[in-house]
Amino acid sequence: MGRVTALSSADLWHHYGRTRNATDRTVPDTFRWAWGQDCGPGADVFGDLGGLCVADLGAGAARHAAHLAVHHRPARVVAVDASPAQHAMAKDLYGHLAPSLQLVRSDVVDHLQAAPDTYDVLYSLFGAVDFTDPRRLLPTAAAALRPGGQLVFSTLAHYVSGAPAQPDVEHADIPARTPDGEPATMRRWVLQENVWVKLLDDAGFTRISGDLLPAGQGPRAADTLMLPAGQGPRAADTLMLTAWRGPLP
Repeated sequence: MGRVTALSSADLWHHYGRTRNATDRTVPDTFRWAWGQDCGPGADVFGDLGGLCVADLGAGAARHAAHLAVHHRPARVVAVDASPAQHAMAKDLYGHLAPSLQLVRSDVVDHLQAAPDTYDVLYSLFGAVDFTDPRRLLPTAAAALRPGGQLVFSTLAHYVSGAPAQPDVEHADIPARTPDGEPATMRRWVLQENVWVKLLDDAGFTRISGDLLPAGQGPRAADTLMLPAGQGPRAADTLMLTAWRGPLP
């Protein structure tokens, strides 16, 4: 059997996280943006999530989404992932947190296209933003946000091997396995900060910034690039305009 690419229908996330999911069924007490999950900023980056509608793009087993649902009082957290195996593990671990946590098995772009002007916050921790062509995903994410909403994502600042990030919008084929263990590859976008900023700007985002989070310890340590971006004016700006001009149409 030849090598399978990310374009195959095989679930290339079938094996990911299975060992941990068999032994750790808790809702995490912490939320970290860094690759090593051992340092750096946490959910405070979002600000107050109380009463907001949030989506985790490429949520995997939904551990981060479960943390937000339990500890930060959003109206709803939607954990979106296309992998049947990851979705099944998320349901097994955190299905009991419904309705504050909603688990959705879907391609992220398809989900966002069906939900325009729906979310206050979208985020990805080495998730769908890393593994989806950003020229498709980012404009769709912008359209799915309400005015004043925000997208925050963390991604590799360089390859885990130490090779530098790409200076153009190019993916790399990284190793993966099919459910039956056959070798495969999937696409991952590891891009320089200025490339991400241009992609976000082209997609219509504003208030774009980048933050480099240094690597922790360990043999596969890597620096993290965290990028927050806004959709339209901040909510406070909208309120000020409303007060000045009268109610918006």
